[in-house]
Amino acid sequence: MSEVKLADAVNSRRTFAIISHPDAGKTTITEQLLLYGGVVREAGTVKARKSGNFAKSDWMEIEQKRGISVTSSVMQFDYEGKRINILDTPGHEDFSEDTYRTLMAVDSAVMVIDAAKGIEPQTKKLFQICKMRGIPIFTFMNKMDRDSREPMDLIGELEEVLGIEAYPMNWPIGMGKELKGLYDRYNHQVTLFKSGEGANADSDHLALDENGDLSDDEELKQDSWYQDARDNMELIEDAGNSFDEDKIISGDQTPVFFGSALANFGVKTFLEIYLKYAPRPAAHSTQNDGEIEPTDENFSGFVFKIQANMNPNHRDRIAFVRICSGKFTHGMDVTLERTSKKMRLSNVTQFMADTRENVDSAVAGDIIGLYDTGNYQIGDSIYTGKNDVKFDKLPQFTPEIFVRVSAKNVMKQKSFHKGIQQLVQEGAVQLYTSYSTGDYILGAVGQLQFEVFQFRMKNEYNSDVIMEPMGTKKARWINPDQLDEKMGSSRNILVKDRNGDPLFLFENRFAENWFKDKYPNVELSEKL
Repeated sequence: MSEVKLADAVNSRRTFAIISHPDAGKTTITEQLLLYGGVVREAGTVKARKSGNFAKSDWMEIEQKRGISVTSSVMQFDYEGKRINILDTPGHEDFSEDTYRTLMAVDSAVMVIDAAKGIEPQTKKLFQICKMRGIPIFTFMNKMDRDSREPMDLIGELEEVLGIEAYPMNWPIGMGKELKGLYDRYNHQVTLFKSGEGANADSDHLALDENGDLSDDEELKQDSWYQDARDNMELIEDAGNSFDEDKIISGDQTPVFFGSALANFGVKTFLEIYLKYAPRPAAHSTQNDGEIEPTDENFSGFVFKIQANMNPNHRDRIAFVRICSGKFTHGMDVTLERTSKKMRLSNVTQFMADTRENVDSAVAGDIIGLYDTGNYQIGDSIYTGKNDVKFDKLPQFTPEIFVRVSAKNVMKQKSFHKGIQQLVQEGAVQLYTSYSTGDYILGAVGQLQFEVFQFRMKNEYNSDVIMEPMGTKKARWINPDQLDEKMGSSRNILVKDRNGDPLFLFENRFAENWFKDKYPNVELSEKL
């Protein structure tokens, strides 16, 4: 691929994550975007137990049964000359680590907010991560077809709580049962709301005149909801923020869209404006060689996610890679930075949630999946060329709650051990081994991770497991040269991590301080 063709291909990519608090509508808006991309014929609803029409991005059985997203999904489609990579992330706080790592692999984020609830705790946490990384954020105020908070209050809260300038691209005309449409100041039109499933895919539009008022439809023109929306838009035009594309790209201003993902209202407008202003793939910083530009001729990328059993029939394992520079071609050889080994990329896929297609080429900005037999780990860098490439380290959380885990059926130890080893490689739970007994101990940042682990062990590996709660612990690593196994006790349990490094699981802060007083020369660390 010539330098010009590579640049054109890279510039057509738009890679973003959708973030939100649970149940704000994140997965539903993803489904509608896929509908516009032509990759699904009808959007599923997350909680579709009766119809069986589940959200395509919620591909795990437990997600479909519980109506939640517990793992990041990757989906790709083309729209109006752009190649779009969507990463639908878990909203539940117990899976924040998966979401944080996913945010390292995108160029922008779409923040979905429930218009009835406003800014919720998980939304705030995820926003702060985006802000820290300078990720451009586009906001979708969802569920306007239900009773919601006043739009001006939502805009004010967005600016106050999150500390970012807001620029409303449109404004709701009414809400709930009184929702009439959207006053679209960007496209200089009013978009009419129609009730009924699928009714808004191609909503009617009414043009605004040069004064920003309806040129026809006298009935709507006299409606109090319309007049209220018109007045609010005038107020924002006079006293609000000015549209600033540079601030959007730097993450200091967020375009705000109102609508309803479930009713597919306002989604198309959002998608088209997003594609106009969202950033193309950017340079990625490395630990050893400054920044790497996406149009660099050498291929490079990093593993940000590993997923076992996307196809349970084949017990496969996929390493998700964000391509940072150059072009991937089928059968190419790359270097795995951690081991310096050469790897041939011959079985590579791209995604539509659980559906995969073999791919012969991809460029910077794309997400590809490498069929993995255990070679890759989260955070691995791969590259071509003579110079080593090591991308910045991905975030990892130290577990806070722990359980002892064992096989319920001792005759199924093989499937038990295989399931344990494969699932812990995904990074949602951490595996430790007791120094004294060799028992398995799992650590996680949230209880739901254990429930998902137990469910998947039974359904994907046919292994029922027993989990014995150990409560909260403080994990602290110790230098092996300073370790004496007699230091361990019931209040500071001595274990090994997956790499064989020793650490203590302290019962509480008091137990940790007691240990430090008894062994003042021993160094403890919170590192993973």
